[in-house]
Amino acid sequence: MKRRRAGPGRPAGRRAVAQGVVVPPARAARLFARLRSRGARIVFTNGVFDLLHAGHVRLLVAARALGDCLVVGVNSDASVRRLKGKGRPIVPLRERMEMLAGLKPVDYVVPFGEATPARVIEAVLPGVLVKGSDYLKAEIVGRSTVEAAGGRVVRVRLRAGRSTSNLIARARRIMKARAVARRPTAWRRR
Repeated sequence: MKRRRAGPGRPAGRRAVAQGVVVPPARAARLFARLRSRGARIVFTNGVFDLLHAGHVRLLVAARALGDCLVVGVNSDASVRRLKGKGRPIVPLRERMEMLAGLKPVDYVVPFGEATPARVIEAVLPGVLVKGSDYLKAEIVGRSTVEAAGGRVVRVRLRAGRSTSNLIARARRIMKARAVARRPTAWRRR
């Protein structure tokens, strides 16, 4: 495992996966309180991040530009199944966290098992909470917590047509079309 140099948002000695650091939820409150006390502007966003795509990367880059360090909350596998249904996630939590931690804009990754990231947001207490523009400001989980602490909520414009659900649907259509094309001609006539 690589270690990143200490700096804003990167305490020395933390175990790192590629770029970012995976932080257990139990350690989040103390770590991020220490960073806030040093004057770091913490930015938080969250999601499933099942199949990483250009829309995710655009959101993460935009979020990171809003502060000194970016914390990404990631739904556990059980949480994803409750939210998205059977067959999800496609990529297990450990691998999703490793992919996120390996991205340049991501400083910290914090997993959570609840349906919403409310408890993680309370622990991190970011100065900026970022979500995609598909969310109305009033429905963003953690908004009241962040704003009550003097922080702000930013909605980032999403890249049209880029979503994990769209990718999965497209892959299924392609696989179905290929399966139909491979059937013997006599079978297709029936």
